[in-house]
Amino acid sequence: MEALVSTLGIQVSSGTNITRRQYGTLTLRSPSPSMVSSCYIPYWELSLEKSCFASKLALHETGRSKRDFECRGSIQEDKSSVETEGGSGTPLRRKKLAVFVSGGGSNFRAIHEATVEGSIYGDVTVLVTDKRGCGGAEYARDNEIPVIVFPKGKSTSEGLSPDDLVSTLRNFEVDFILLAGFLKLIPIELVRAYPRSILNIHPSLLPAFGGKGFYGLNVHKAVVASGARYSGPTVHFVDEHYDTGRILAQRVVPVLANDTAEQLATRVLQQEHQIYVEVVSALCEERIIWREDGVPLIRSKENPNGSALVYIVPGQVA
Repeated sequence: MEALVSTLGIQVSSGTNITRRQYGTLTLRSPSPSMVSSCYIPYWELSLEKSCFASKLALHETGRSKRDFECRGSIQEDKSSVETEGGSGTPLRRKKLAVFVSGGGSNFRAIHEATVEGSIYGDVTVLVTDKRGCGGAEYARDNEIPVIVFPKGKSTSEGLSPDDLVSTLRNFEVDFILLAGFLKLIPIELVRAYPRSILNIHPSLLPAFGGKGFYGLNVHKAVVASGARYSGPTVHFVDEHYDTGRILAQRVVPVLANDTAEQLATRVLQQEHQIYVEVVSALCEERIIWREDGVPLIRSKENPNGSALVYIVPGQVA
């Protein structure tokens, strides 16, 4: 039995359908949809022990029969495993995510927690920020996620150029980029390097109340002042302009008669945390398709190979 080991996981070349489960920064794959802390596979015992930044894997020969497979330790159902890719029977590869933040990073935290809990089939491998001391960067460091600074500041040598940023993300083998309260315009170099692979979440129903200067509380103040009856978050793909990329998902939040901007912001943010996780889950499971006219749609999780498509409606995501 040959085992291939990397910092991201174990792949056993047994010809058996396999699933995998995240343990900190290490992914453990096994022939059953369960979390295991230690297991026997023919001729090999795979045991896991955690270190400060990355888990260590020890392999020990055993005298087990080729038909033996015994799991021991803490075992529970693994709901994060995705068995097939596009219905082809090919195991779906766990995606690597880069998140960009400028502030507290509550959407980043929601996404990271979902990757750990298993509702997103991916891992946040790097955080990008323009403010090294922001709350999102501190959370990343606390969770041993590498932090890089972009763009390069005018009064300091710290920070990456656009070309260096692209190279760095390539080195991290990033599949998708998620903007979560990042206030800088994404450089064209990055947009071209990651076509249809960069998402942003905006706190209004685009195309209304979007563009340069419409961020944070500014958006909600404008919504309340306009008399609009509805608002809510929009998840969209990113192009070279502010808030003009193709819309992928929206969720409607009523604007109440006596709402302040702060009250509306609180309710919209609650929906942001839910819808962004749901959309990133679809992204990592490759359930996003593109209509002939360039409009992106999300296939149903319950029937990813069928014709059912997800449309965002008030109060729920199908």
